[in-house]
Amino acid sequence: MPSQNYITASTVITPGTIFKDQKVVFEAAAAHVTDFLIAAYQHFEIKYSRFYKMDSLGKLGWLAAEIMLKDNAVSERYDPYDIGVVFSNANSSLDTDIKYYDSTKDIASPALFVCTLPNIVIGEICIRHHFKGENSFFIFDKFDAAFIEHNVNGLLNNDTLQACICGWVEVTGDQYKAALYLVEKSGNKNLVTFDEENITKIYQLENG
Repeated sequence: MPSQNYITASTVITPGTIFKDQKVVFEAAAAHVTDFLIAAYQHFEIKYSRFYKMDSLGKLGWLAAEIMLKDNAVSERYDPYDIGVVFSNANSSLDTDIKYYDSTKDIASPALFVCTLPNIVIGEICIRHHFKGENSFFIFDKFDAAFIEHNVNGLLNNDTLQACICGWVEVTGDQYKAALYLVEKSGNKNLVTFDEENITKIYQLENG
């Protein structure tokens, strides 16, 4: 029988609201995704100069992971090679691809070009937290909780990883959504089990 894995932390970012472990931890009215993410970054008093150089997808995923892992010693509990990252979205890096294409009409932007791959956000998180385990970025038409459950449980139950940050990170214009989960093999009855039902429940969190 497969081992039971657990959601030991989670973060959901929707327009204007951030949830940590299913509780609202930040709200702000901001018309543009970048304005909102910078406001949140400053609110949580995070100090990391690379943040301002990231594209919108990078800022969104990195900030969601940063908030989720704040005061969490996951990096101390496991070897760096035992912590992985598995993300997905529907539009890859299209938001930045379009901005880069527009820049080529004048002078092509190297800063945008380096972000024209969706897994750049994974790299930023791994650099920040020194994660060196399995990582991948999948593209689907819509959020697929069943795939996330199957893929991540496989990595954990086969001992490829001991912990995994997984979920959905999507930006298209001013529409954005992140839903990240920290999944670990060890847990107790007070933790949320990592299954399709709980993955979906957390993903669907919305303000109001």
